[in-house]
Amino acid sequence: MKNTRSFLALTFLACLCPVTSLPAPTEIDVRGEVVIGQVKPIPVSMSGFSGEVAQVLQFDLYVMGFTFTGPEAAQYLISGSNNGNVQGRLTDPHNQSTKLSKAYSGASARHQAHAFADDIVFAITGKKGIAGTMIAFKNDTGPTSEIFVSDFDGFGPQQVTKDNTIVAAPCWAPGKLALYYTSYKRGNPDIYYHDLSSRERHPIASYSGLNSSAAVSPDGRRVAMILSKSGSPDVYICDADGSNLKQLTKTREDESSPCWSADGQWVCFAAKIGERRALYKVPASGGPPQRIPTAGVGSPTEPDWSPDNKWIVFTAMRGNGFDICVVPAQGGEVTKLVSGEDPSWAPNSRTVVYARRQGDRRVLSVLDVLTKQFKDVSRISGSSSQPSWAR
Repeated sequence: MKNTRSFLALTFLACLCPVTSLPAPTEIDVRGEVVIGQVKPIPVSMSGFSGEVAQVLQFDLYVMGFTFTGPEAAQYLISGSNNGNVQGRLTDPHNQSTKLSKAYSGASARHQAHAFADDIVFAITGKKGIAGTMIAFKNDTGPTSEIFVSDFDGFGPQQVTKDNTIVAAPCWAPGKLALYYTSYKRGNPDIYYHDLSSRERHPIASYSGLNSSAAVSPDGRRVAMILSKSGSPDVYICDADGSNLKQLTKTREDESSPCWSADGQWVCFAAKIGERRALYKVPASGGPPQRIPTAGVGSPTEPDWSPDNKWIVFTAMRGNGFDICVVPAQGGEVTKLVSGEDPSWAPNSRTVVYARRQGDRRVLSVLDVLTKQFKDVSRISGSSSQPSWAR
């Protein structure tokens, strides 16, 4: 792959050189009681930035729970310049304090802006931002599809596969420049492991029938997947290299879309019973599946368990469309967020990337779950879907 830019600068933060910086604050609770979808965004005012840097900061902060207003109504003031390098300052006008003052160098202006946005989020909330992260996704161009990776905002897409066939369901290996995905390259839907640095790949599941929906455990040591080698699609797990295969479900139903709890103890999946789907979880060590209630929503599918272990985001069917919904990990009352499908959590357990339909194609969007603010990511030709957020 040409121009990998260390694969879209996963390591660019290491090249950013602070000139001045205040000590990192302790975690601040700026919101009080948190109600999913009903949190008010933090009002900020921004001045001094122009062009691409201003656009990047506005995008990043908006999808991490901020809104932009005039100085008189702002809770925080963001100021600085981008003449050559980005220099930024964050102040609290109410107590006349400086929360952050920093200059950036050693990377593109775009990546400096991403780093400043993340520093702003940490200075205000005490939590890490997601502006320096990446996503993977499937892109359809006619009858074939390929896997791409990009910055989380869709900038700088890089094509990973050149299979000229059907590929699907990319999933990041935690902490690595590597993906798992399904490809029909050899005529059968097989699961591959693909090292993005070396470009080497090999199949880890190529059994007769369906091999799909790879999901890597948080520690990177195990992979959950859907195989039909026993006759119907069931949930299996194996080691990261495909060895030590173990079957977790043995049903006549159609299981799909496995994902892991943050502690690696459970695998959540969707199962079709009769004409309706429901969410279930099964112990990774083996045992009977347990239903996860999704009150008020029928036919849930495509679940993803948040990295903080608190929430499950999923797709719900709605007439001729789909909604992105979230439910407590133990089940309960469902909150509908936006129209869309294929949700995937960011490392901050707050932001979600998903696909939404636009005419006869799909585009990717990034959603702040707490405020319901969302923006489309940069687009490439074709139809993009099945995003996976690197963690």
